Amino acid sequence: MFTVHHSLKDLAVTDEDKDAFQKAMTGAKLLNAEVRVPDHKPKPKPRAKFARADEEAALLESLEDDIDSLEHGHGGALHFHRQHVGRRTMRKLTRGGFSVQAEIDLHGMTLAEAKPRLRDFVQYSADQNRLCVRVVHGKGLGSGERGPVLKSAVNAWLRKWGNVLAFVSTRQVDGGTGAVYVLLQRD
Repeated sequence: MFTVHHSLKDLAVTDEDKDAFQKAMTGAKLLNAEVRVPDHKPKPKPRAKFARADEEAALLESLEDDIDSLEHGHGGALHFHRQHVGRRTMRKLTRGGFSVQAEIDLHGMTLAEAKPRLRDFVQYSADQNRLCVRVVHGKGLGSGERGPVLKSAVNAWLRKWGNVLAFVSTRQVDGGTGAVYVLLQRD
């Protein structure tokens, strides 16, 4: 290993250095000021575009209105029970007091896609002796003036199926009026 000592005099640019630099630059063109050197930063991890938009819209909406006006503004809460289901059971279901044992998310499905999937899910869950499941149908924000199409259909379908004892819109933390807790009849 060796050390090189330079004096300031040794570092001064000479005419010979200037000539060498000019020769080296012959034919070089100035870069356009608009030309950008690409950054070599790692790309951010991809996130679902619509999920982020839904989260942001829900957050903005929750900051603008109170909970009651939000819930009633998007089709209101769903509530159904068979005659033999007691008030205490319904109160417990409404408060989210039953453990949710399975869930299905129907967001973005057409009615033709959603009905058989929901029917199979409810039947399978009942066959597995699950007491409470959650069905996410959405609030129908994308349905425009038609209102919540899928939500209305889920409401009608669940009422017709004999293995459904009751259902109510979920607590706000579980989806509010965009989902229902469903109480199933055990075999």
